[in-house]
Amino acid sequence: APAPAGFPADPHPYDTTGLTEGLTPTRRIAAYDAPGGRPLALLAPTISGVPLTMPVAQRRPGWTAVLLPSANRRIAWLPDGGWRTVALRDQIVVERSRHRLTWYRHGRAMNSWPVSLGMPGQSTPLGRTFILGRTAPPEAVYGGVDIFALGAIPDDPDAVPTGLRGAHIGLHSWHNDDTLGRNVTNGCIRLTRSAQRTLLAEVSPGTPLVVVDALPTPPPTA
Repeated sequence: APAPAGFPADPHPYDTTGLTEGLTPTRRIAAYDAPGGRPLALLAPTISGVPLTMPVAQRRPGWTAVLLPSANRRIAWLPDGGWRTVALRDQIVVERSRHRLTWYRHGRAMNSWPVSLGMPGQSTPLGRTFILGRTAPPEAVYGGVDIFALGAIPDDPDAVPTGLRGAHIGLHSWHNDDTLGRNVTNGCIRLTRSAQRTLLAEVSPGTPLVVVDALPTPPPTA
């Protein structure tokens, strides 16, 4: 289900500076709309059985802001206690106009790959999100490779086919590579099976993923 309304907008949704710290709840914790504000939701240590790690976006004395799952371009404020931090070494940047995904480690571009993105009316959502977890491919069309679920959801839930209502945006492969570089998906980011296998082996849940129109300078791996 989408996160409840009322959480504040991410103040830097298109910032491609790597977020280097993640936060993992160790028990159910309240998520607030501001430091000292109103609690709007509870965050559990797992979502659908997958341990939850959210990138840290901001800090205030006694409070930490994280990128909120099941919402787009939103943050949540968490008081101290009931969570631990983990280091995040990787980041993924997707350029919509270039149909390009680049994987960074410690700020250095490691590889870039062509991707297919959302069709008109179901565009891949812009902004900062993160890898929520991985699941087995539900159907053969995914090419037999595990899927990454992202924190992001469709910007227009009503535009998505009924079978995908309530689903998160995914990062996944396909049974063929015929549509790479085109806007053909229901919002998901589609890449080659070999690229997806590389990311599955290298990056962990909590890894930030930022969708922008284009980077000011192409990555050296482009």
